[in-house]
Amino acid sequence: MYNGANNSSAGLTRMTHKQNATPYLTCKSLSRRSLLKGAGAALALPMLDAMVPALAQAPAPAHRFQTVYIPNGMAMEYWSPATFGRDFELTPVLEPLAKYREKMLVFSGLKANWNIAHAGAGGSFLTGVTRGGRNETEILADVSMDQLLADKLGRETQVASLELSMDAPALAGACTVNLSCVYTHTLSWRGKTEPLPTEHNPRAVFERLFGDSGSTAKEARAARLQQQSSILDAVLDKLNALESKLGAGDRHLVGGYAESVRDIERRIQKAEEQIDMELPELDQPAGVPPEFEDHMALMQDLQVLALQTDLTRVITFMMSKEQSARPYPQIGVPDAHHPLSHHNNAPELIERMSKINTYHVSLFTNYLDKLAAIPDGDGSLLDNMTILYGAGISNSTFHAGNNLPVLLLGGGAGWLRGGEHLHYPEEPTMADLHLSLLSKFGVHIDQLGGSTGPITI
Repeated sequence: MYNGANNSSAGLTRMTHKQNATPYLTCKSLSRRSLLKGAGAALALPMLDAMVPALAQAPAPAHRFQTVYIPNGMAMEYWSPATFGRDFELTPVLEPLAKYREKMLVFSGLKANWNIAHAGAGGSFLTGVTRGGRNETEILADVSMDQLLADKLGRETQVASLELSMDAPALAGACTVNLSCVYTHTLSWRGKTEPLPTEHNPRAVFERLFGDSGSTAKEARAARLQQQSSILDAVLDKLNALESKLGAGDRHLVGGYAESVRDIERRIQKAEEQIDMELPELDQPAGVPPEFEDHMALMQDLQVLALQTDLTRVITFMMSKEQSARPYPQIGVPDAHHPLSHHNNAPELIERMSKINTYHVSLFTNYLDKLAAIPDGDGSLLDNMTILYGAGISNSTFHAGNNLPVLLLGGGAGWLRGGEHLHYPEEPTMADLHLSLLSKFGVHIDQLGGSTGPITI
């Protein structure tokens, strides 16, 4: 069985450095990624004066965003705190997050923008759309908030965003109320008719981050970059030769393609700048592990590695797809998840459903532990992240889109002050929350989907 605790991200000791408001006066400049290496161990150094050029201010830590999505609603009786404010008591489903209480904001009163069974739950969770397609072949939504962030934050990274899931993607056919499966299998949309498929195979995720180099070793990455650069140079030469022979209309069309190629060139240059970065050693995974826990641990470790190495700053991760029928016999729940979620308010079934919800939170807590163990600036990766966790349905028996089970967790690179249960009696939508979250990253827009305005968080 794969043990996520054995990888270097879980084994690092968290180290902090007291912030100094005055400029750094050292003339030395060590790599931020320098490591102390010993027999069979490697520890990342904390931020040192010698890592910053003379008279330079310490760089601000990167602010990262992630969504962790839960399908099929929630056993709300076991999720919702009874009181509001700072004195709320953790409920059974939230109890595994006790150690992170002061980094957590729990919401109640938010509602879905598009409430139509499971399609609306996933389809509007990040897009805020009020209506999608009307049959299995009509695919329609809008740009999702994670992709708005990717447009900005992706300028600084090799990979603009990662869209991940524990289930194989399905972007065709009907999955719920005769609507396209796209709505239940992804949260991310690049445009109104451009859903982004999720990836569930750890091998494919590794290849996207590091190529098919076989490992994270510097030599393997350098060889891969050389191959990519050679191919790109040939493409650019041919594009330049072609443009000189085209009319104005054709040059416009080719220009759009050339812009995409130049973006690839920029990302390769970014990778070349980071080639000396010391990475935790990880071999290319063989594929999808047969056991759910092993698969989850590997997917989590790849996400931590992508964030730790600043390959991306935006991730969406579906704990499972909407309408997932996965059973959980390992926790004493052999029932298929989706049918169980339609419990008709039977107390014994709701209690069984709550075990799945609590299990998902426990797995999420394992991921938080890994993030909290990675030094980043004056704190940890977790300190510099804003993580949105929740579901697009509350009571799945009714496909209820009101009072969604949602929370934020992390340090938000300084903005997120947790330890509170926030209640919104006026029932703003998820899109209103997204306007507020986008502003925390310096992305200011007037409207997202069916939003009416940002909310106070």
